[in-house]
Amino acid sequence: MKKHPLAPSQEEIELKLALPTSGPSGLAGLAKRLAQTPVLARRKATRQQLHNIYYDTPGQRLHQKRVALRLRRVGSDANPSWLQTLKMGGRSDSALSQRGEWELPVPGAELARQALEATPWSGLDPDGSVFKALAPCIVTTFERTSWTVRKRGGSIVEVSLDIGQVVAGDRRAPICELELELLAGQPAALFDIARQIARSVAVLPLNASKAERGYALLQDAQNLPLRAQPPPLTRGMALPVAAQCVLREMFGQFTSNLNTLTRSDDPEVVHQARVGWRRFRSAWRLFRPALAAHGAAPAWQSLEPLLMFVGELRDLDVALSETLPPLAAAYTAGNAQREEKWQAMLQALTQTALLQRKSVRHALQTPAVGATLLAITQWLEQLPASKGPDNAKADLKISLRRWARQRITRLHKKMKLALEDTAHLESQHRARILSKRLRYGIEALRPLLPRRQAERWRARATALQTGIGATRDMAQAAGLAARLEADPGLAEFLRGVAAGQPGPR
Repeated sequence: MKKHPLAPSQEEIELKLALPTSGPSGLAGLAKRLAQTPVLARRKATRQQLHNIYYDTPGQRLHQKRVALRLRRVGSDANPSWLQTLKMGGRSDSALSQRGEWELPVPGAELARQALEATPWSGLDPDGSVFKALAPCIVTTFERTSWTVRKRGGSIVEVSLDIGQVVAGDRRAPICELELELLAGQPAALFDIARQIARSVAVLPLNASKAERGYALLQDAQNLPLRAQPPPLTRGMALPVAAQCVLREMFGQFTSNLNTLTRSDDPEVVHQARVGWRRFRSAWRLFRPALAAHGAAPAWQSLEPLLMFVGELRDLDVALSETLPPLAAAYTAGNAQREEKWQAMLQALTQTALLQRKSVRHALQTPAVGATLLAITQWLEQLPASKGPDNAKADLKISLRRWARQRITRLHKKMKLALEDTAHLESQHRARILSKRLRYGIEALRPLLPRRQAERWRARATALQTGIGATRDMAQAAGLAARLEADPGLAEFLRGVAAGQPGPR
């Protein structure tokens, strides 16, 4: 076989956005609505059918190394052409993806080893054994509608609407997303265009590529909640870089679970979305004094309705799945009438939770929510470079380890002070908030803290958070029952249990 020319090396920079539409009826006019947005209006759209086959070893060696290798069929079935693409080094904690990409045409629907010779593939597969073990594992098929946007200053961005499906084994999932790829210029152009689109079309930052979602399908994990995965920090990191790593992971947990919420009824997804936001807000408070010279974070008032709906849904989920079940036998005590009243209350709570879940999903289809999430994403991506060189030098002189210890010690003192007065629910709530902030801070900065002291403080904060939380959850359940006009005797029973909860120790 004739040897391929050198594969052109480039960095692929793209911004991925999910489109939280409500079923097929919402998809019908999506391309039309996008075409009517001012930034895309009067620009000619192109359409093509794309069929991609992703390859990996049986043990998913490429996926483990964050490498993607695919064949793409372009054109009609009768006259197709094929492209082979290698992508390496992407992240999964941000909608902004930057990774190496090498792409070449190949003769047909088979991988060509020669097309990998001028790429970093040899470092991954020096003896060719990985290539020999490759087999198709994921297929994506979608229609792509694209617009090319040229901006003043020389930036060129391709905006692509992809609608189709990803298939892995016998499982499949829909694709409905926007990809904004930077063809020339600076990444800020991607966010500028995305914000213009988000004024009229609901979007959500999308952290996972199509291939990553395909791997989740293979493992039947596409709707699982994303839990905290604190990034590794090193003592030599500049403070803004450490802040970016921590905040980006936490914000990614929040937005990833929001995306899953659009299709999953799992209460744990709601929980982890709420945890992601609370971790992010807590870390932002922790880093804020040190980031003053980097500009203020974007305002997030537009998220308040969504956050309120998520919080109320979480309270309902906790009442139904955690707080109330252990109390059923104590209340009913084998009495048929009491059993009927208990079931009526549960039915009312369940119906309220269903309506609340709809409210959450409706809020996710509000353009202002997506626009705010985009603004925060851009702020995080630009964080280390958002100040002048003199201030950047000052950041390098700050000992990250010393800063981390000082901040966590300060938080610990605040928590201890709050615990001196926990006679009322309001003061208990304050102590619980501070225990959460301390726990989240320790977990995020753990590599920089004295190990034994940090673990002791984290255990104490976790115990307080859990204990005070149980008291609050019981009070919340009693309040929910009263608002839903449960039987007066049942409501009084729940209030009595709440009043008898022990305070923090």
